[in-house]
Amino acid sequence: MSLRDFDYALPAERIAQRPAARRDDARLLVLDRRSGAIEDACFRDLAVWLRPGDLVVLNDTRVVPSRLVGRKASGGRIELLLVERVGAADWSCLMRAARAPAAGARLVLDHGLRASVRGRRGDRFLVSLEADAGDVAEIVERVAAIPLPPYLVRPDPVDPDLAALDRERYQTVFARSPGAVAAPTAGLHFTREALAAIEAEGVRTAYVTLHVGPATFQPVRTERVEDHRLGAEPFAIPQATAEAISRTRAEGGRVVAVGTTVVRALEHRAREDGSVEPGTGSTDLFIRPGYGFRVVDELVTNFHLPRSTLLMLVCAFAGRELVLAAYDHAIALGYRFYSYGDAMLVRSGD
Repeated sequence: MSLRDFDYALPAERIAQRPAARRDDARLLVLDRRSGAIEDACFRDLAVWLRPGDLVVLNDTRVVPSRLVGRKASGGRIELLLVERVGAADWSCLMRAARAPAAGARLVLDHGLRASVRGRRGDRFLVSLEADAGDVAEIVERVAAIPLPPYLVRPDPVDPDLAALDRERYQTVFARSPGAVAAPTAGLHFTREALAAIEAEGVRTAYVTLHVGPATFQPVRTERVEDHRLGAEPFAIPQATAEAISRTRAEGGRVVAVGTTVVRALEHRAREDGSVEPGTGSTDLFIRPGYGFRVVDELVTNFHLPRSTLLMLVCAFAGRELVLAAYDHAIALGYRFYSYGDAMLVRSGD
């Protein structure tokens, strides 16, 4: 498959820069993957499209505040995205600067933090963080900004009210397991009221954890889709979730995955009978057209970037032509795209 097969033209004004006033104010495009029929709805009415006995599976990962800004000794601006803690005060991170600092360089960060560069491996840097007083990890949690995708344009310096909005809304209401550098965006539309509404209809909910890593921002650079390699991301599937999936299968219900992260976690641990093996691990499963789904019956997802692995997964689930036609429909009708945008429900047609 060619990377060009997953391209589409998106006007810049369709990229949502802020979330909707309420999470569940988002629009919902409903696509029947069997007939190709499209309906336009509102996310708060999601329960209408579900039925008693279905199981909605959500990703409870929590985005960790990890973006720090500062200056090099030369005065040049530098931005750090902390990816993983390594030891007591060392972090593996990504950096953005006009010129990458060398090992031994000292950085002066905002909020009284300092960093020294210990080395580099690939696109990752190892830095040691220091503070005048207090626990460094606690300070980072308190003062670091939420990492945002590059298409969410923010002024420099960021408006404090906008930063506070991002800190609240670029996080699901059910986030509880810290470890992600990006939000599972399909889950951002859920309010506690929306969850209560679907449960009132006899629809059960269950959770997995998949910590979205920096690979989610990495573009596909190979012309042949099959040559791309996806970075591994840690996951956990509780025993209770595996049992809920088995019960749903036995009772004739449908497994509804909220987001591509949930799909990848469940399909990575799928058994031949459509059940799931509980446990923890990491997955680099790259789902693209031709993949045979064993667990997931329906999918709630956002609208994804052209040529992205996320779009490829949705195309694998519903068919490339149907998905791109649905995207054309959404663009024509003014849907909002990407992380803070609207949602799509891909139905099984049953």
